[in-house]
Amino acid sequence: MESADFKTDSNHQERSRLYQRALILAYVTIIYNLIEGVVAVFFGMEDETLSLFGFGLDSFVEVISGIGIWHMTRRLRHGDISDTDPFERRALRITGAAFYLLTAGLIATATINLIQGHQPETTFWGIVISSISIFTMWLLIHLKMKVGNALNSQAIVADANCTRACMYLSFILLFASLGYELTGIGRLDAIGAILIAWFAFREGRESFEKARGLSCSCSSCGTEADGEPDL
Repeated sequence: MESADFKTDSNHQERSRLYQRALILAYVTIIYNLIEGVVAVFFGMEDETLSLFGFGLDSFVEVISGIGIWHMTRRLRHGDISDTDPFERRALRITGAAFYLLTAGLIATATINLIQGHQPETTFWGIVISSISIFTMWLLIHLKMKVGNALNSQAIVADANCTRACMYLSFILLFASLGYELTGIGRLDAIGAILIAWFAFREGRESFEKARGLSCSCSSCGTEADGEPDL
């Protein structure tokens, strides 16, 4: 009997430790996106690089989504296995609207740049920022998947998959920036911005679907497989 109680306490302590790690990863994601957004927007404006500027704005929108993920992780940690609460649904709607606005703005500006044949001064910082982002997102994916699988948490694994989408976005910025530096074709920057707009549109649509409870991803998910409270 004592052995069983000890094992139960040990399991609860381990789950609590894993959820604490998941919260730390949520904090890191929010802080990183804030810093990345500021730096990318600054250099995007400074060098007239539309793809980098759009990438930075996308990072700011991801911060709103990240706050929803942080809130969701806190609920799961305390054994609340219900679907999205009002705070998370509100965050998802704001995120979705922001992504749609970003999509419209990027497509309009990219179209004008394509027509006018605009060329950025340099895309060097796009290469630097996207390279750092790819490595950071890869590391966050690895750590989030490890925690999510250990907890058997669909929600945390879904968050890791959203981070993977951010990594793909970084690859788009890298290819557009590197392509311009190697060829000098200014339209590559505008094309990169349009591809980022396409990703933003998809993320906006998914945010509204999650707010309506139609999908399991990022900051919302159905009941956890092992909905046993850990505290």
